Amino acid sequence: MEQTKKSTFKLLFYLKKNELKKNGNAPIMARITIDGTPKTLGTKLEINPNNWDLKYGRVEGKSATALSINQKLDNIRGRIDKIYEDMLKHEGFATAQKVKLSFLGVGVMDDALLKVFNDQNEEFEKLVGKEERSQSTYNKYLTVYNHLSTFIKERYHRDDIAFRELTADFIREFDFYLRYDIQCTHNTVWIYTMPLIALAKLAVKKGLIRVNPFEDYEISMEETDRGYILKEDVEKLMKCVPSHPRYELVKDLFIFSCFTGLAYADIKKLTRNNIQSFFDGHQWIISRRKKSDVASNVRLMEIPKRLIEKYQGTTRNEFIFPVPGNTTCNKHITKLMEAAEIITEQKVTFHTARHTFGTMFLTEGVPLESLSKMMGHKNISTTQIYAKITSQKISKDMDLVAPKFKAMEDAFLIQMESEEIELLNENENALEFYDAEEAVV
Repeated sequence: MEQTKKSTFKLLFYLKKNELKKNGNAPIMARITIDGTPKTLGTKLEINPNNWDLKYGRVEGKSATALSINQKLDNIRGRIDKIYEDMLKHEGFATAQKVKLSFLGVGVMDDALLKVFNDQNEEFEKLVGKEERSQSTYNKYLTVYNHLSTFIKERYHRDDIAFRELTADFIREFDFYLRYDIQCTHNTVWIYTMPLIALAKLAVKKGLIRVNPFEDYEISMEETDRGYILKEDVEKLMKCVPSHPRYELVKDLFIFSCFTGLAYADIKKLTRNNIQSFFDGHQWIISRRKKSDVASNVRLMEIPKRLIEKYQGTTRNEFIFPVPGNTTCNKHITKLMEAAEIITEQKVTFHTARHTFGTMFLTEGVPLESLSKMMGHKNISTTQIYAKITSQKISKDMDLVAPKFKAMEDAFLIQMESEEIELLNENENALEFYDAEEAVV
């Protein structure tokens, strides 16, 4: 006979008064009873025994502490209720021990969310060791894992959850947690959600869940202003004599990026084999972007060609440049901008050079499609952001020059008003004149 929640299941919260803590609080325990068999577990919550309502198994009063703990107790009750109902639905029976272990994330979940995520991260770390994937992407996955783990502990008071619990509600709550608890920006939430979407797809493929819970979840990267410097600023930097020899290499690498569009990671892995003569008799950089593995083919102009020649023989291997760490590069670039007296609205980093390439060459007339190929963008919509930036620059320039024409505009408006009055006074004569002209024609 099918079990029913009413006759077989009971959940009670009580205080463990025989183990008071130093602050006088008592741990709040939960007792799950199914078919008369009880199992207890800790809730990781505590309260002063004087504030406990024994009859209702809740904290008395409406203080902030009372409301917070009662909300957490309600969450625990909701999770245990759902685990019990799901066990009846999918397995046909439930025991207090099984419900307890499922709630705690112990034993019964070999394919739990965080466990699979951790396994994926370990595999990714091996690819980083082989230099097939980037360290920065791996660090991002670790950050997402930590946020997800903290969220599960705070929201569900557990160490892990089963994939069947990765529901649309869970995703919405995690989204809210990232935005308001962690204070992530919209685009950071988008970045942190991508690994979770990949995990959900993997779970569907492995048969752990039937439907992808992200089907109704919509989020996309918002376009943001991409920092860049102007062509005249690049010229300033080229003429700038660094205050210290160690800055010269970073300056040259930054300028190289301004004329090739290659990002830091792509310059770092650039080798002699990537420099090839093409059908047009010119030298080209033939490579694939480390970030996306998309082809990025750039014809070498004289400036980057001279920089390659300058550093020939400075490395012990096939790499073209002896590239310092990214953090070091960014610190030196800040010093270089100050030395060259380049003032920008946004902070200049090494990646600014790539954006400078996009805006500078688009402004000089390189078609969007060609720029997209050179920059190794998967979609031309990414490249179109640079077109938007150049339009914004024109608009800002017009905003700056508009006040200089204010006096001329005021005088013109006064003249226009005077002419309108005269036109109204002569309106009848004007109409008669035009009628006569039409009659002659």
